[in-house]
Amino acid sequence: MTSFDTSPQLNVWRALLALAVVFVMLATTGWTALRSQRGDTPLQASLSAWEDGRIAGRRLPDPQSGPAKLARFFGSLGERDRASLVRKYALAVGNMNGAPLELRYRANRVALAEARDVERERMRDKRLTPAGQHEAGRRMHRFEDLLEKGRHILAFDPEGSGRVAEVFGDLREAERVSVVVPGVDTDLLTFQRTHRPYSAPVGMAKALYAAEKRASPSTRTAVIAWADYTAPSGLGIDSATAMRAEDGAVRLDSLVRALPGTAPVSLFCHSYGSVVCGVAAHGLPDRVSDIAVAGSPGMRVEKAAQLRTGARVWAMRDADDWIQDVPYLELGGLGHGADPVSAGFGARVLSAAGAKGHAGYFEPGTASLFNFAEIGVGAYRSVHCAHEDGVCRTGLSGTAAA
Repeated sequence: MTSFDTSPQLNVWRALLALAVVFVMLATTGWTALRSQRGDTPLQASLSAWEDGRIAGRRLPDPQSGPAKLARFFGSLGERDRASLVRKYALAVGNMNGAPLELRYRANRVALAEARDVERERMRDKRLTPAGQHEAGRRMHRFEDLLEKGRHILAFDPEGSGRVAEVFGDLREAERVSVVVPGVDTDLLTFQRTHRPYSAPVGMAKALYAAEKRASPSTRTAVIAWADYTAPSGLGIDSATAMRAEDGAVRLDSLVRALPGTAPVSLFCHSYGSVVCGVAAHGLPDRVSDIAVAGSPGMRVEKAAQLRTGARVWAMRDADDWIQDVPYLELGGLGHGADPVSAGFGARVLSAAGAKGHAGYFEPGTASLFNFAEIGVGAYRSVHCAHEDGVCRTGLSGTAAA
């Protein structure tokens, strides 16, 4: 359960939006102080080693090169050289936009195994407190879960609370691609859950993938559970500002630009994830056909037109979602703008019947998941609007399968 699943802390979020707090924050350097100063992380160390590395006597390309250049580099290598790079620079390759998908999956398995072994040792480290050893055990078990056969880990970074992304379906052959962008309190440990699984990214993506298969069995789809940004923790300053969203937006844009093929991409953005999608919207490539938000605190604009995107913008909110009680405004950097389901915002407003609160939008059997799946496969005329007049389908063709 995340902090946004329940409402006891809601007054804290409201308080952050009070004018007095705005003036205090603007008058101090507290915002920049929130950014922790860290040394080299495992991923940074792997990237640094890559920058100094060679293969077959030639220097390795800049890891920050565009996906096309990196794809050409990997395409020029034989299997032995590729395997060597995976062994030496697992984290770098596993997170490298432009590296072949299967190579990234292999590299992240190597990196996960190494991270698991590190946490196993920390579990026995007497220098740690019992709480620290317990935390190491939780991380070790999560890494073991991610190493299960058949899982396709597209990105992995063990640093801090961690980042991860997983693919369901064949991303290379997909005719439609969906990306689930989650909200606060999303990290390695909350990436999947046994209790209330559909409130976590893995459960969300699995449910969406299955629903898309039911909606259009003949359409080849792939769904990405994308927790590859540092989400805010709880209902504090980070969740009330766009700081985390701005970093997440850059990473989301990089993900989309590195996806193979030309298949349309739909973004499904939950809670603070809708802030990420709102900040990213104007810069995303044209292949992003749809941006759908659920339980949104705002998208950092007053109207959908201000997102400056050619994608269709959809919004939904369950009647029992407490997020509706947050102040929909932006003042001095705090708050996220207008309510996306309001009439004046201009989004296509969908039914979320059956969602039952803030964390239930991907629950099987709900109108919200049905609508997400229809958007994901391009069956726009089949979506259920929030209002009986069917206005959310205005101007849409019967099916847009491509």
